Amino acid sequence: MSAAAMPFKSRVERFLVERHGLGFSARVEACTLRSFARHLHEIGHCGPLTVEVMTDWARRDSHGSTDPVTWARRLKRLRTFVRWLQQFEPDTEVPDDTVFGRMPERKAPHIYSEQEIIDLLTSARRLGPASSLRGVVFETLFGLIASTGLRISEALSLKNADVDLKTGMLSIQLTKFGKSRQVPVHPSTLEALRQYRLRRDLAGESYGDDTAFFVGSRGRLHGRPLGDRQVHRVFGELRRQLGWPNRGSHHAARIHDLRHTFVVRRIVQWYAQGVDIDQAMLSLSTYIGHAMVTNTYWYLSAVPELMALAAGRFEAYMSQAGAGDE
Repeated sequence: MSAAAMPFKSRVERFLVERHGLGFSARVEACTLRSFARHLHEIGHCGPLTVEVMTDWARRDSHGSTDPVTWARRLKRLRTFVRWLQQFEPDTEVPDDTVFGRMPERKAPHIYSEQEIIDLLTSARRLGPASSLRGVVFETLFGLIASTGLRISEALSLKNADVDLKTGMLSIQLTKFGKSRQVPVHPSTLEALRQYRLRRDLAGESYGDDTAFFVGSRGRLHGRPLGDRQVHRVFGELRRQLGWPNRGSHHAARIHDLRHTFVVRRIVQWYAQGVDIDQAMLSLSTYIGHAMVTNTYWYLSAVPELMALAAGRFEAYMSQAGAGDE
């Protein structure tokens, strides 16, 4: 059977197999596309896909949302697939990002000061009860995110086998975009991980290679992998205690802002060292697991400190160019 003659559901499955073969986990993408395929079957659609059909599906959010931003995000998830489909069905239409109006721009993050990070780790270390691992677990977790820029989901997904305490290398498996990567850590971070692992093992929480690196220490969660909700709840308590002023556009400083802070500090250091930013950005993008280097460049236009540094370097460049023309 030719690709053009395939039922739509079969096209979806073929696309997902190809994506998986390229290293993408595509779990969210699979759920989205199968939902769309069911919708087409239910309405009896035949012929080329049109923007009208896709927007109709996007509005039928399972939660009954009436928010155009939610519809726009659903529609955006179809684009990679419909572009792929065009090679078999040239009349397939591809929706742009203006169908439901422009999606809101990314909000500016809270960039932590060095003192705020120190205070966070100090407060985490003091979490009780004193005889438990709770303090060192959260101190090490927050410290690891701050020093590597890992996503919270990536840190919590680490298994013992993923943390090489000899070479100082973390193996990040099947991340947000379905890719895996190796993340080297600073010697000071490696030492903190070793100390945590030692204390955890001495406390009797030593497990096999395939068990979680970060574990709970209280009640029914004792010895079990830390959960996202539990970590955010603890972070929220510490944030209230520390009373940080919010310098971002979100409702408050977040754990994810530790990742943003890592990126911004790295770029600031490069500016101070006179590093060629364009050459360095690709390595940084790879290190933190961005799907596209443009996502890393976003910081240059979203963080005032970096905007000022970039503008200063540009002015210096223009001054030198002007002097050369004289």
